[in-house]
Amino acid sequence: MRSSFVLVFVIFLPIITAQVPHWGPCPEPNVQPGFTLKEFMGRWFEIARLPAQFEKGRCIESNFTLTTDSSIRVVSSEIDEGELRKIEGTGVVEDIRNPAKLGISYSYVLPYAPYWILSTDYVNSAVIYSCTDILRLFHVDFAWILGRTRTLPESTIERARQIFATNNIDVSRMVASRQQNCDKTL
Repeated sequence: MRSSFVLVFVIFLPIITAQVPHWGPCPEPNVQPGFTLKEFMGRWFEIARLPAQFEKGRCIESNFTLTTDSSIRVVSSEIDEGELRKIEGTGVVEDIRNPAKLGISYSYVLPYAPYWILSTDYVNSAVIYSCTDILRLFHVDFAWILGRTRTLPESTIERARQIFATNNIDVSRMVASRQQNCDKTL
């Protein structure tokens, strides 16, 4: 058992070094009740996030477009080393009875990753959570605070942090996203 754990740890170490790993399985936070996928569509700017190795740049944003009643197209972009980089993915409502629990994939070979909307007012901000469970031994958190504008009032950010805390999601390592001088570079 010990050698299996060491092997799993060594294999997944590069994946989790920039992430936020925790012992045990993923938590089951409450998601937005009465979530309406159509209202969530559009452009969202990343205000803050837990560290993620796949997000290195600045001016990070995602644009969500409805393709069917239960699937979406996601185009995410960032400016990294002065270059605009985009990636396209797909998203699905994994359970029609709980549409705030989306799955998103940016690759045809990778499974859908959880993308759960914990809270949104659709017009100002959204609180997003994702978690990857590794053999129920540990999990890796991803969390984002999104806005319809590149900045949000501090009170809105604090309210978002409180939503994470209420759901036992540790965001003490959350960092502010760099959203300055974005239009000048594009």
